[in-house]
Amino acid sequence: MNAGSGADQNRRDGAPETVPGVFPVEMLGNRGTRTVTHNELTPLTKALLQHGFRLALVAAHEDAADFRIVYLFTAGQPDRRVELVLRTTKTSPTMPTLAASSFVAGRFEREVRDLYGITPVHHPLARRLVRHQHWPQGWYPMRADAGAAPEFGSPDEPYPFLIVDGPGVYEIPVGPVHAGLIEPGHFRFSVVGETILKLKVRLWFTHKGIEKLAEGKTPGDALALAERISGDTTIGHSLAYCLAVEDAAQWEVPAPAAVLRAVLLEIERLYNHVGTLGGLCNDVGYPILNVHAMRVREQLLRLNADITGHRLLRGSIFPGGAQVRSLPDPAQLAGIAVDIAEIVDLALHNSTVRDRFTGTAILTAESVRDLGALGPVARASGVDHDARRDHPFLSEAAGVGSATRTAGDVMARFLVRADEVTHSIDLLQHLLPIAAPGVYGGPRPLHAGPISGVGLAEGWRGTIAHRVEIGGDGALTRLKIVDPSFLTWPALPVALTETIVPDFPLTNKSFSLSYAGNDL
Repeated sequence: MNAGSGADQNRRDGAPETVPGVFPVEMLGNRGTRTVTHNELTPLTKALLQHGFRLALVAAHEDAADFRIVYLFTAGQPDRRVELVLRTTKTSPTMPTLAASSFVAGRFEREVRDLYGITPVHHPLARRLVRHQHWPQGWYPMRADAGAAPEFGSPDEPYPFLIVDGPGVYEIPVGPVHAGLIEPGHFRFSVVGETILKLKVRLWFTHKGIEKLAEGKTPGDALALAERISGDTTIGHSLAYCLAVEDAAQWEVPAPAAVLRAVLLEIERLYNHVGTLGGLCNDVGYPILNVHAMRVREQLLRLNADITGHRLLRGSIFPGGAQVRSLPDPAQLAGIAVDIAEIVDLALHNSTVRDRFTGTAILTAESVRDLGALGPVARASGVDHDARRDHPFLSEAAGVGSATRTAGDVMARFLVRADEVTHSIDLLQHLLPIAAPGVYGGPRPLHAGPISGVGLAEGWRGTIAHRVEIGGDGALTRLKIVDPSFLTWPALPVALTETIVPDFPLTNKSFSLSYAGNDL
């Protein structure tokens, strides 16, 4: 955005439009920031949502005199980004709740309340989201005066789960500690027989304070945090972070670096989707296909190490540029494509796979839109958000194929991932002839701060959003991160309603969400 902190700025890249009806305010163009009052926030939000924007991010900021809340709305084709800025006092900080207009907004508001102590007035679900019950009352860790964590209460203090009563109803608790190397999450099932009446997902067992850790670091130093937000999404998060820094600093990235970034993004998508395809087969008793999927995934991880020196692709994208040691062999990628296609074909010709996948855990397009879900989960229900097309950083990658289905079940999510593998390899075959190994670009002097910027990248789980603010000394004053898992986790219980308990592992794998990306 390159907008000064809270500045009322009108940077227009296209013709403005007038919002009819309840809020006759001239819209900002493709890029812009507008400071709004508490009374203006709700009607202007409704107008933006009606014009096809989605709420991508809400970031609270503590300024010298007051609190500032930034609402980022995005829309694609053309790439549009509008920021609304709301201010509130430090003595009694409040924000009007947007929960009635946007479920996503309601979750962001609860996060802001937990971390900054800013109260969303008349919020319909005002209980904590991030902070568990044993977190101290009145301690807000993102505030400047928070200091060290005070003594916590007992971790055994009960969470106020909604109790489902009725004949034959009982509860099944799962987690937060699981078998296997996954992070903690608690799932509370209310069931009759095997039928799930309600599922409550409880996360945030390992809140790491990444956004707080970024404060005061230079853009280069904070890159290590961005790379480690979710270990399987190194490229997606580091790319979104670097795009945000470059947007703030108005740095032009060399074309060869942009091509390398697009190549790396697809390589990361490949090894993760292959792993999910194999895991889904394993969950319905077809482990031999999972073994072959893991064999292909290992080939891709070794390819990652050859390309960048790291199996998870760390160190390859940095503010202002990108670097690789080598490039994938198109013939090797073609062979991998044949392998994956055979795995998918064998799965689809297995009657058990078809029976367990088809019609299981349906998520409707209406639910996707209401909840704000992203990525393959949304595309499997026919809702096609893809930052590669909607917010392109490289024109050659903006023509990536659209992998969508409409059934919204486990089968649709399986097929979307299989289609995305095919499209990624096709895109790589298009990009590799114009790519070259080496080091391209690098950081340059920053403009006088304060400046801010937004980065949007299509990770393998969906659109990732980063927003940075950089002070006059060149250090970060704020980094806000939105992993698509934060927006998509609420869709899992909806999809599982009226399914059976044995379908939970399968459905959960078909969503393949990140605990780490959610629990920042």
